[in-house]
Amino acid sequence: MFKKILITGGAGFIGSNYAHYCTEHHPQSELVVLDNLTYAGNLDNIQSLIDSGKVRFAQGDISDADFIAELFEKERFSAVVNFAAETHVDRSIVEPSIFLETNVAGTHNLLKSAREFGVERYHQVSTDEVYGDLGDDSTNYFTEETSIAPNCPYAASKASADLFVRSYNETYRMAVTISRCSNNYGPYQFPEKLIPFFFQLAEQGKELPLYGDGKNVRDWLYVEDHCSAIDTILHNGKAGEVYNIGGNNEKQNIEIAQLILSFLGRPTTLIRYVEDRKAHDRRYAIDASKMKRDFAWEPTVTFEEGIKKTFDWYKANQEWWMKVIEKHNIDESRKHIAEPRSAKAQAARLIDLSPSPAN
Repeated sequence: MFKKILITGGAGFIGSNYAHYCTEHHPQSELVVLDNLTYAGNLDNIQSLIDSGKVRFAQGDISDADFIAELFEKERFSAVVNFAAETHVDRSIVEPSIFLETNVAGTHNLLKSAREFGVERYHQVSTDEVYGDLGDDSTNYFTEETSIAPNCPYAASKASADLFVRSYNETYRMAVTISRCSNNYGPYQFPEKLIPFFFQLAEQGKELPLYGDGKNVRDWLYVEDHCSAIDTILHNGKAGEVYNIGGNNEKQNIEIAQLILSFLGRPTTLIRYVEDRKAHDRRYAIDASKMKRDFAWEPTVTFEEGIKKTFDWYKANQEWWMKVIEKHNIDESRKHIAEPRSAKAQAARLIDLSPSPAN
């Protein structure tokens, strides 16, 4: 067990789910969430944890090296789990420099301070997109030995970050691990991503814009399963290792659209085919056998169970996603760009890092 864990990007989708997971499974660990609260970070995702004193929250940018060093020197973290990243592929195509700044330089800042201030374990949350494209071959899967071959700026930035993480193990013998996951879905996902994006459009009776022929294949992983896998690696993984995390749920994008329309009782005529995205990889599929072999870990939530849980959550939390949509003016093009990066200079350095109440 780690005494104090830093969760970067902990107000975002997967990071906030992991914060909730940790408060339940590691109540004795002190948790600090760091997030810049730009566009995908949402304090509502963890407000209940802050209010209850289960986590403390810092607002700041991982690409601000001085801020990161100051935070690490003050807090002396035992472990770091890095979820902080720009993740939307469409955004990376339009403005790739933001992805370089956050995903690469930001990761290096975390590594540098983790090494300097004696962090026991650093875990990097990555993506299967660093491996590239499997094409139409339904028999091939990404393994941990698959060569890195990113095809879009987002994937390239994550691959670069992974290489920096690896280098800190090889060069400085720092205890680091990397996980590469397939597509996640579940509560608190920002509505620009495929499943929540299509859900909120279908709920409003609007058309669902589907790239290309809609037959691009992704493997889907319920976010709670992802959190349990990350936690397993953090506490039991071998330093320097990469671990693939998959859901064993391959679906074509057209299947996802049809499923959402069916669930909401909407006609399939709402599907609108649009020009394909640049560098749109055809198929991703994860071989997660290493997780099973090393830790006896397997996903516990089937796609059918997970998608029902997700839809039920959307139904019960309409106010949450409508507020996000209205705040960020997410339109049907899925190409809305975040506020200019200059807004970072105005971000608060810290919100609350006072000692949390005793549990």
